[in-house]
Amino acid sequence: MNTLAKQSSGIGGALRRVVRDYPLVPLIVLLAALVVALEIMRPGIVNERWIANTIKFAIPLAMLAACQTLTMLTGGIDLSVGTAATVSAFVAATQLSTLGPTGAILVALIPPILIGIANGIGVGLFRVHPLIMTLGTGLIGTGCLQVYQRTVIASGSSVPDILAWLGTGLTGGVPNSLLLFVPLAVVIIVGLRRTGFGRLLYAIGENENAARLAGVRSWQVILALYALSGLIAGITGLLYLGLIKAPSLSLVEPRVLPSVAAAVIGGTSIFGGRGSYSGTIVGALILTVLATMLTIMQIPEGTRRILFGLIILVVTALYVRITQDS
Repeated sequence: MNTLAKQSSGIGGALRRVVRDYPLVPLIVLLAALVVALEIMRPGIVNERWIANTIKFAIPLAMLAACQTLTMLTGGIDLSVGTAATVSAFVAATQLSTLGPTGAILVALIPPILIGIANGIGVGLFRVHPLIMTLGTGLIGTGCLQVYQRTVIASGSSVPDILAWLGTGLTGGVPNSLLLFVPLAVVIIVGLRRTGFGRLLYAIGENENAARLAGVRSWQVILALYALSGLIAGITGLLYLGLIKAPSLSLVEPRVLPSVAAAVIGGTSIFGGRGSYSGTIVGALILTVLATMLTIMQIPEGTRRILFGLIILVVTALYVRITQDS
């Protein structure tokens, strides 16, 4: 019995080390298993067209999840990204006829950046908890958007052609949105691994007091972080507008919880100091494939939200177990 227990413990320990040291491996295995299960459920569904559509819908989720990954590395979170992205999309759609495509896109990025700066000031300078701060700015942003909508209700809205091309277009069967996403992903991944700013995010997440004693001005890092999160959210809203082609007052809001789930599934710790954007990208693909499976099974939206919440709880519990036992 003791020998069997030791073997079981040894196998469990080895699995935990693999998950801890090579988090992408189990994620890729899980993604492959879901794709195989989907093909079994509906034979023939996994083809070039399905792959292209899956990537198209996974990219905005992965971009929104980038905001969660970056802020969670410092032990924070950004619940205002849905509002920031929605405001960006709505402003771009309603200002196109007045400012033209370039002007509308540039103006549309201002509100999400301002939301991010407000978050950074609240979290970094006034030490408001990120959950409370970003929830508050999100609610304020939603209210401002409703007021703004009344002022432009007569002017109508339209989607810039460049955003529609990026959001829904294919070139040689490859989604055009990859032209935007790949450089962004490379910048984030390299930035986290190779730059001082990336290392500071991990350091603050590991121990903010120690980082402060080492001379790090954490409030400046957090201010820049949340401003960057707002910018990424704004770009995501523009891309999502091109994908959906129908601006609304709640366009991106339903993607906030899945964006948190994608970051958590990808191995980013909600306690800070641990995670990578590579894992988040795979997490977004996993959730997109899972959403396809739920659609085939005719699972309602409410049940999907319950599922995403359970995913966050279960993965977080597993992470705590792994880190405590390691």
